[in-house]
Amino acid sequence: MKGLVLSLTLGGTALAALAVSPAFSQGATSALQGHDSNAPVNVASDRIEVQDRADRAIFSGNVVAQQGNLTLNAARITLAYTNAGGIEIERIDASGGVTLRSPSETARSQFAIYDLNSRLITMIGNVTLTRGESRVNGGRLVLDLDSGRAVMDGGGAAPVGTRSEGGRVTGVFTVPQRTN
Repeated sequence: MKGLVLSLTLGGTALAALAVSPAFSQGATSALQGHDSNAPVNVASDRIEVQDRADRAIFSGNVVAQQGNLTLNAARITLAYTNAGGIEIERIDASGGVTLRSPSETARSQFAIYDLNSRLITMIGNVTLTRGESRVNGGRLVLDLDSGRAVMDGGGAAPVGTRSEGGRVTGVFTVPQRTN
């Protein structure tokens, strides 16, 4: 099925198409705090496999998930859901060159997990968070959609086989340019 497009409307539950922190310090407030997590989610991929008995759908091949002004790109996304009178998504797992974009930031990682019940997004494995010319690197980024808090941890949380910067968070930040 080339170019499959699926649109999901999530009443009351958030699928937050994942976003990134507007500030790069540990414990910064996330741009997702004001995100409309009740907006419809559009998913497009080259292929979908529905495993109804396991209550999951697997999207693979150039996957793009979009909600409002947030976009997630990955090689593969697995949606875990319940089917009690309608499909309600509980968890999203993304893997394979995950890129997460909001209007002002971009985050990249090997894996991303969105737990809809706890409203947490976790990105792991060579995480890079970019805003303009500023950039932060680490092993794990956790976004709390309720509080808006974003926390970046060092490489100690990175999966086996991924690069880390000695277990520390590193960053490069721009400064105001003065004219003489």
